[in-house]
Amino acid sequence: MIQRDYQQCVRCVMDTTDPEIQFDEKGICNHCTGFIARRREIREMGKAGTEHYESLIQRIKKKGKGRKYDALLGISGGVDSSYAAYLLKKSGVRVLLVHMDNGWNSDDANLNIRNVCRVLGLEYESYVLDWEEFKDIQLAFLKASVVEAETPTDIAIQGALHRIAAENKIKFIISGCNYATEGILPKFWHYNARDTKYFNSIVKKFGTRKVKLFPNFGYLTEIYYKFIKGIRVLYLLNYIDYNKMDAMSVLEKDLGWKYYGGKHYESRFTKFIQSYMLPRKFDLDYRKATLSSQICAGDVSREQALEILKEPIYNESDIEKDKEYIAKKLSISKEELNKIVELPGKYYNEYPNDEKKLNFIYNIYRKYFS
Repeated sequence: MIQRDYQQCVRCVMDTTDPEIQFDEKGICNHCTGFIARRREIREMGKAGTEHYESLIQRIKKKGKGRKYDALLGISGGVDSSYAAYLLKKSGVRVLLVHMDNGWNSDDANLNIRNVCRVLGLEYESYVLDWEEFKDIQLAFLKASVVEAETPTDIAIQGALHRIAAENKIKFIISGCNYATEGILPKFWHYNARDTKYFNSIVKKFGTRKVKLFPNFGYLTEIYYKFIKGIRVLYLLNYIDYNKMDAMSVLEKDLGWKYYGGKHYESRFTKFIQSYMLPRKFDLDYRKATLSSQICAGDVSREQALEILKEPIYNESDIEKDKEYIAKKLSISKEELNKIVELPGKYYNEYPNDEKKLNFIYNIYRKYFS
């Protein structure tokens, strides 16, 4: 990568730890400029999105007539998916909750899922990955030393949700992903999980098993489910005035929901990757992307975000316990895990990939079908 002098955006807190970040003459970055423009487009869909939200709810119900469920929602036990379940129940949508179980959920997250299902009276299904196969895939990505250590989980979530939706003849998958807290995420921090060439190149080079049971989800699979099965993914939280802190308060009060300590920390593996490995290997602090999204959404000030970033991203005393747990679960020694963490970091473009092909395909899709 080309070395650059350090610079941080004067409006948000994104900086040159994203190798491709760009700044205008005022020192404002392309990430927050793009976020604000896109959020404005979303807000203009009706009165702050409310009209569009209500029309989507009616569309979901209409499509679900004659079927057992109107929609499927992937649930992790985190804030966003739990709050989406809460809203769907309030709106009278018959929703099936599905959790893709990769073996890493924290106890708090598991309790949250149970409470959401119990209090709201929603049906629930778990898609459990073959652990030995998935463990080998995760180890392959760790040994590849790329930023995308979580790509196998991202792929499996989409694969599992679409399979279960198709089995139940459900036409809408509701995602808790939202622009307010996740609108900013640099490509070099999280490359396209639909790139099967990239995935296969890493598994082939660093894995030890053939992938047989893993619910893969590349661009061809996505095309199949979208155009042959007619399944659509909807991001309902984009069409309400979504504030994460307010959502947490509602969940804690009404559902007995419990906070687990950080964004995506409902997974113990994700917590380890984002709070320890990525900062060590890439000087990459995921909090910058989340906080920048929240700044642009008006949920926190830049000054507040800068103060939060001064706080340690991980606790030194806890990390050794986490290492022991992660290593044991992956069937490697703690020493081997430490060696993996200390490997020089690599980016997606250092492995075979289909970036140009995917850009071409998705540009056509956005132009003619979105």
